[in-house]
Amino acid sequence: MINQVLPRSCRGVRRGERLTNCARARRCEPRYNAFTLIELILVVGIIIVLAGLVLSTVGYARKKAARARAETEIAALSAACENYKADNAVYPRDPTANTSTDALNARTMLDPATTNAALYTAASLVLYRALSGDRNLDRTITAADENYKIDGTALTPPLTQLPQSYFAFKPNMLSPSGGNGNVTALVDPFGNAYGYSTANQYDPNTGYNPTFDLWSTAGVAPSPTPSPPAMQQDRWIKNW
Repeated sequence: MINQVLPRSCRGVRRGERLTNCARARRCEPRYNAFTLIELILVVGIIIVLAGLVLSTVGYARKKAARARAETEIAALSAACENYKADNAVYPRDPTANTSTDALNARTMLDPATTNAALYTAASLVLYRALSGDRNLDRTITAADENYKIDGTALTPPLTQLPQSYFAFKPNMLSPSGGNGNVTALVDPFGNAYGYSTANQYDPNTGYNPTFDLWSTAGVAPSPTPSPPAMQQDRWIKNW
C-alpha cells in the first residue's frame, strides 16, 4: 500500500481531519490570476472587428443622410427656379452667353473639386444670386444689391427696388460655412459646389434639359468608365 505523504502542517491530526484542514488551507492561500497572451490577442481582435462594424455603419448612415438632404435641396431649388421663371420669363442664367451656366456641361465635366472647380463655383453663384437676391454675396439683401446683375457684374441703371428672394438658403448650404463672410459657393452636403447648367439652352448638343440641369456629384470621385453603372452621372443626385 502506498502511504500518502502529507504536508508538515497536516501531521498530528486524524486522517479525515488532515484532508479537511489541508483543503481549507489551500482555499485560503492567495491566488494570482492573469490573461494569457492568446487571450489578450483574441480580445483585441474582437474589439477591432466590432469597431470596424460600428464605423462602417456610421459612415453608411452619414452618406445616406447626405444623399437624402441633397435630394431635398435639389427639389426645393428646382421649385425656386420655376418661381424665378414665372416672374422673369427665363430661368436663372448667366447674362453673357457661353459663360458660367452655359459653359458648364453636365455630360463631360464630371469633377467639381479640381478640374472644373472654378466653373462649378461660378455657375453655383449665379444660381445663388438669382434665387437669394443677395447679388453682392454678403449674405444680406440691401440697396447695394440693386447695382448688380446675377453674374455679379455692374447693372446700369440699377434696380429701383430690392431684388426678389425666391429661396432662403441655410448656412450649411453656403461656403464658407458658419454663416459668416462673403459667399464663395453654393455647396452640396458632400462639400462640393452644386452643378447648375443652362448649357442645353445655348447648345442642344450639350447638357440634358432644355430648361436647366441641377445636380450634386454625391461625393463620388470622377471615373471615365465606372462599372457599374455605365455612366458617372448615374451615381449623381440630379433633376433629370
